[in-house]
Order: sequence, then C-alpha cells, then structure tokens
Amino acid sequence: MDRNTVKVETTAQAYLELLNQRGIEYFFANAGTDFAPLIDAFARQTEEGRSFPKPITVPHENAAVAMAHGYYMVTGKPQVVMVHVNVGTANAANGIINAARDNVPILFTAGRTPITEEGLPGTRDLYIHWGQETFDQAGMLREYVKWDYELRNVTQLETVVDRALEIAMTQPQGPVYLTLPREVLAEPQTEFTMSSTSRRDLTSRIHPDPAAIEAAATMLSAAQNPLIITTSVGRNLEAVKHLVTLAESFAIPVVTFNQRYMCFPTDHPMHLGFNPNPFLEKADTILVIDSEVPWYPSVKKPHDNCKVIQMGIDPIYANYPIRTFPYDVAIRSDSSVAIPILTEALSSYPKQAQRRIEECFKRVKAIHDEKRAAWRGALERVKEDSPLDPIWISHCINEIKDDETIIVNEYDLTLTQVEFKRPGTFFGSIAAGGLGWGLGASIGAKLGAPDRLVISVLGDGSYIFGNPTACHFVSQAEGLPTLTVIFNNGGWNAVRRANLRMYPEGWAARTKSFPLSDLKPSPQFEVVAAASGGYGERVEKASEVRPALERAVKAVREDGRQAVLNLICKHP
Repeated sequence: MDRNTVKVETTAQAYLELLNQRGIEYFFANAGTDFAPLIDAFARQTEEGRSFPKPITVPHENAAVAMAHGYYMVTGKPQVVMVHVNVGTANAANGIINAARDNVPILFTAGRTPITEEGLPGTRDLYIHWGQETFDQAGMLREYVKWDYELRNVTQLETVVDRALEIAMTQPQGPVYLTLPREVLAEPQTEFTMSSTSRRDLTSRIHPDPAAIEAAATMLSAAQNPLIITTSVGRNLEAVKHLVTLAESFAIPVVTFNQRYMCFPTDHPMHLGFNPNPFLEKADTILVIDSEVPWYPSVKKPHDNCKVIQMGIDPIYANYPIRTFPYDVAIRSDSSVAIPILTEALSSYPKQAQRRIEECFKRVKAIHDEKRAAWRGALERVKEDSPLDPIWISHCINEIKDDETIIVNEYDLTLTQVEFKRPGTFFGSIAAGGLGWGLGASIGAKLGAPDRLVISVLGDGSYIFGNPTACHFVSQAEGLPTLTVIFNNGGWNAVRRANLRMYPEGWAARTKSFPLSDLKPSPQFEVVAAASGGYGERVEKASEVRPALERAVKAVREDGRQAVLNLICKHP
C-alpha cells in the first residue's frame, strides 16, 4: 500500500490533508473559538492553492447539517460538518436526528472545549472555556449516531477518520460523531504520513438469503391480488428501474406511501398513487420495500390472512423502539440487489400464471387511469380559488419544471399533481419530522448538481424553521441559486390536522379555534431573500401562480439569483 508523507505544522493541517485524500470535497461549518487551528490550516491551504476540502461557512448548525444531507442525496458522497463544541452540537441535533432516520452518512464533528487550563498551545483563554465543558458531550447524540469518539493525538488520526467513514458508510448508513479538542488540533507537527487510499471497502452491499427470496417468490406467484408498498427504494437510483421490471413482470401494482425519494414513475400504469388504504383489504400478498411504516394500523391494515414480505437493509427496523408490522418473510438486503434477484426467481412462474397476469395488468391500469381522472377533477375544482389551493400550486410547479429538475419537499406539495419519471428528482420530508431540513437540503442539492434547477417546496412553518437568513446568505456567498416556493397558509397545518383526527367534534373543531397552531400575522417572506440579493414575490391570485413561477425560474437560471415565492394559501 502506497504511503504519502506531507509537510504539516499542526495536527489540524494533517487532518485537512487526510480529508482531502479520502475524497471529502466540502467542510460545512459554523465556527467557534475551538476552530482556531483549523482556520489557520485552511488559510495555509488557500495560500498554497489547494481546492479541497473547501470550507463552507453556514451561520446555523441545523442548516449546515441539512446542506450536507442534501449534497449526499444527490451525489452519494458523504461530507464533513463541524460545529462549535457542545452548544453547536445541541443546535445541530435536529439535523442529525433527520440524517439518522434517513440513513444519511455524515461525518459530524465538533470541537471540544480546551481540556487544559494552562501549559499547552490551544489551552483555555476565554470565560466560555469553563462553561462549555461537559462530562459527556457526545451523550446528547448517542442514540442517533452510529459511533462516537474523541481524537486524542495525531498518531491515531488516520485510524480514527477511516474508522468514522467506514462506520458511516456501512449499511445501514448513518451519521457518526467525532470530537476534536483544541489542544490536539493545535499540537505542533513537522510531517504526516498516511495511506494514499483507505484500506476499507465502503462499496459492498448486503445480499439476500436465497431461501428468503424463494419463499417470497412462491408467495407472490400464488397471489391473486399482490401489492408493493415502498417509501424510500429510490435512495438508490438503480433500484427504481429494477422495481419497474418487477412490477411489470407479474403485474404487481405499486403504492409510494410517505414517499421520501422518487421511487416509481408516476405515469406508469402500475403506479396506484400514494395511499395504500384502498387496496389493503383485498391484498393477499404485500411486498414492503424500504418502508418503515407501510400503513397506519389504527386507520387501516391488511386482513389477517394476507401474506407480508418485508425487504430492506434492516427490514425489522431494530432502531425503532416499537414497530409491530407483521411479516411472513424478511429479506435483509440492499433493495437494489434483492429486487432483480426476486424478479429472476419469479421468472419460472409466469407461464402458468400468464392469464392471471394479463387480467391483473388490465385491472390495475384501469384503476391507475381512474385515479388520474379523479386527480384531474380535483384540480379543476380549485384552479381558480383564492386564497390559493396547494393542488393548483403543485400543478403549476409541474408545468414549469423539466424532467431534470430536483424538488425538495418539506410540506405541502400535492404529489397527485406532479409527474416524476426519473430517479433522483424528488426528495421528501424526513421520517423524524425535524422541521427546517428542506431549505438547507435544497442548497446542498444545488451544490451537488449545479447545472440543474432545484426547487424547495416548504410550508411557512418549515421556512421559518429552516433558518432562512443563514440559508440565503450561503446561497449568495457560494453562488448556489435555488427557487423556494412557500405554501403560506398562516398556520401549523400538521398540528391542526392532528387535533381534528383525535377530536373531530372537540372544542377546537366546534369553535374553529386552534391555539398554538396559528402563524399570524404572517411575515413578508418574499423580502427575506432580497437581503441576500435574491428575487422575491408575493402571489395571491390563481392566475398569477404560473407567471410568477416563470419569473422566479428566470431569475434563478438566467440571472443566477436565488428566488422566493410567498404563495398565500387557504388557511388550514
């Protein structure tokens, strides 16, 4: 194995050299007093004309994590986020919870307040260096990171970083946490030797048990009313085309429930929408792929005799304290590997089932067409409404986007009105529901796909949570223009709906008063981006939605300016 020796002056410089060698392109950071050795190291790197890792200043920790999250979604490359000791870690915790539940590998790092009170470079020299020390800084995150550690000396630097990356990237993927004491980063060095490439294989994928595949194939081949439910199969772009092949081979309809990635082409005749409830009672075999919640048992569930197959990296979701969805077969595998193997296993059955497959295809296509007709009808009923209806706004977004456009949705895009045909074009709300993810993720996505139009679709609450001042600053500073569409309904719609589900005839429903869920008076969101050189517009009329979107897209694509549209929607 080739070894590289580089001249360095501190451990911090050695750390940046190692990150560059390991393919880390960006260093998303909100700095503090613990960063002094790294800032000096970055200054040296700039002076010597080195490009990576490139420091990205993000003035809020949650936004920094969201940017790294969005960058990974588009590129598949993990990056580094660094925050300021315990307080920065606390601010970033929301984003780390989101990354954990979405299996996003992030090397999340934080400084550690200086250990020593005197005697070493980097020792304590500020009032906060006592107040910021904790007994267990990583403890606040330990449930949501796969690994945590503290760097103790330069001798173990390569081992620690390689260990962090291998654990983050090993399936199921997720964030890891590394703390970096200031004295360790500041320690004087003369040179640093490292392997030219890591001796860790980060590309291997989990393959399924052949017996589980055969059992699943037997069940699906005998089914009269099979159904596939998925949420996140599209996190691996290859898996989408494999799922299409599987669905076509046996005429198995697909429902994309609580969709977080583009999982299945919405115009395909086997796509039956986004809600499994209408099909659960009749289904006799259900294949659940990459979906931790395939239905809501308190609302609707399959009959007791329905066979259930769960497929995923961790098909039982062992990190969820309670999850009791039944299964007769569990296929533990990367779905991009398991789906084509399952399709191949089914290939010996079609001859004896050909007539049933043909009949099923016709029946499913008829339901597909019927649903789309209903969706068009819903659009017709609201297309002139004022205040605006999310259905109409979603339709207009569909009209102005192209097949390469990336949409990041953190509420309230109506999926029935938007066509997605290609993998990697849609990213939806995170399972943990930590608001404030979408705006930063869209800028991270733009960093990973600079030539594509990126649209973030946010509720007004999500936009507020997204630290818009920080995000618009980064967008301007780094030349990453995106379009943000705010569905401004003046309230927490999720909170209101939860109340109505629990108490449909309760006091709030009867009085139409929902305390703690109003966001009025509504700020002029369209002017926030203007403070960072962006384009903003407020829209209240249905006839103005598409022209406003076209103006905003022009600002992004032709003028290189970020844009925000504040669309005034029906109050929840």
